Amino acid sequence: MIALDEPLEILLDDGPVLAVNKPAGLLTQGVPHGIPSLESKVKAYLKERFGKPGNVYLGVPHRLDRPVSGVIVFARNSKSARRLAEQFQQRQVRKIYWGVVEQPPEPAAGTLTDWILKLPEAARAEIVTAETPGARECSLTYRVLGAVADRCLLEIEPLTGRMHQIRVQLARRGWHLDGDFAYGATTGLLAQRLADPRAEPIALHARSLTFLHPVRYDSLTVTAPLPANWSTLGTLRFLSE
Repeated sequence: MIALDEPLEILLDDGPVLAVNKPAGLLTQGVPHGIPSLESKVKAYLKERFGKPGNVYLGVPHRLDRPVSGVIVFARNSKSARRLAEQFQQRQVRKIYWGVVEQPPEPAAGTLTDWILKLPEAARAEIVTAETPGARECSLTYRVLGAVADRCLLEIEPLTGRMHQIRVQLARRGWHLDGDFAYGATTGLLAQRLADPRAEPIALHARSLTFLHPVRYDSLTVTAPLPANWSTLGTLRFLSE
């Protein structure tokens, strides 16, 4: 089971900036009242911490896919939210992901460039030709951090921000992320599949974000510890060796 009712893991609390470690399976925002979301959990945390009787403002300058875990940054006022959103829009934020794939990549490091098409009605994306109407170019860099048996831990840096980009680009080459059954994975992180496949966690983790503080403009890097359920993946043994 995925415990979505666990306390927030605060990674950074610095004036108007708050960063947390999102658990896989939890939606970032945009859900009806009463349904758990990271946004509602952060608002509840701020309301309790500062003793606010009314509504709490929370800017959400970026999101993570529901099955993905890792760093998410929030803003506590509109000016900071706007400045952070601009950094994401202008690709000034450095995003590093870690992912565990079922098949070792060959070569062990490189850059992947494709054309991707968003399929909103299917809530997914696919790799297409450059001539496909609506297609957008996407690219990322990757390198192998370590491997055990047939599992491989990758460090991934997306150079563009497209829907499901990392998941689709890796899957296209047969390097399926553990648990990402929507894109062809055959093994998962949990002992049993969940009744709701949309909540199924995948082995993709937003490891760190590097951005400028929206008031002081100094560079900040926030790093998120790996999810506990990654302990089932033998790849991680090398991290403690």
